[in-house]
Amino acid sequence: MSVALVTGSGGLIGSEAVRHFAGLGLDVVGIDNDMRRYFFGEDGSTSWSLERLGRDLGNAYTHFAVDIRDRDGLEQVFKKYGSDIAVVIHSAAQPSHDWAAKEPYTDFDVNAGGTLNILENTRRHAIDAPFIHCSTNKVYGDRPNSLPLIELETRYELPEDHRWYEGITEEMSIDHSLHSVFGASKVAADVMVQEYGRYFDMKTACFRGGTLTGPAHSAAELHGFLAYLMRCVMEGRTYNLFGYKGKMVRDAIHSRDVLTAFEAFFRAPRSAEVYNLGGGRHSNTSHIEAFRIAEEITGREARINYVEQNRTGDHQWYVSSMARFEAQYPDWKITYDVPMILQEIYEANVDKWVPTA
Repeated sequence: MSVALVTGSGGLIGSEAVRHFAGLGLDVVGIDNDMRRYFFGEDGSTSWSLERLGRDLGNAYTHFAVDIRDRDGLEQVFKKYGSDIAVVIHSAAQPSHDWAAKEPYTDFDVNAGGTLNILENTRRHAIDAPFIHCSTNKVYGDRPNSLPLIELETRYELPEDHRWYEGITEEMSIDHSLHSVFGASKVAADVMVQEYGRYFDMKTACFRGGTLTGPAHSAAELHGFLAYLMRCVMEGRTYNLFGYKGKMVRDAIHSRDVLTAFEAFFRAPRSAEVYNLGGGRHSNTSHIEAFRIAEEITGREARINYVEQNRTGDHQWYVSSMARFEAQYPDWKITYDVPMILQEIYEANVDKWVPTA
């Protein structure tokens, strides 16, 4: 028996990981206690996703409602499957830098402590399993905001002759910048994953994600940019747009493209790797541009409440370079761009996200 162990299995990347690795013929063990409901309320709950996984996959999926802060509970799961564990995908996290400032203890215990718990159990019970960690571009703090950005009509942009015009590489420093409480907890997790790779010679990778998105997202205001934007337009909700004139740029990568990258690493793992993960130049958008695409798809006008003050530590412009990953895994290719992503989110939710008034 070969087992894929997925934490945060009800979330966007977690649920896609469950389906993807089950499709490869592995038995999948999921760990998720729906902490997103606690973080973001009913909008963010993953209960619907977990129910659908159980219904769709049957015996190929086994679920454990264990909190990743619960060391004893985790150990029982890892002991049960032991060396049968062929890969660990760690996607469970507190994902919002706004929320983290409200409960720093919880944020750090989940993101840093929880990651250490998963790492150590992997080392003790399944040391040969590749360990794939969902990190974040917030480990770079607000350093991207020091780039020489140019203001255009609908976005901020880098000059074409800048070394990072095609995307920010892993060479960007994580030091001497404002990270947010969330960013700091994710830095701790990111560095620990690297350290287990080097110190214990484990096969580990930190994927520093930009905007990871897709129709499986439980779209909430504090987490889920494109999915929540589309939901607001479809339902007639007011979207609170914070700062930078709505011209801040994000690169977006569809969850399926994320999972094909994970599969590539799983099949040819390396030790203590770090990869930026995003849509790059192929798939990026400003908020203004995303609203225009969503309005065109839905035929509805967006309701926007502009707030002058930007969120603390928020990136004004961020586009990922995937060059390092693509050099090591040349068969991997990105397939989605922003219009395709928004169209798919719309089609997946057209009967669910309906106008309330």
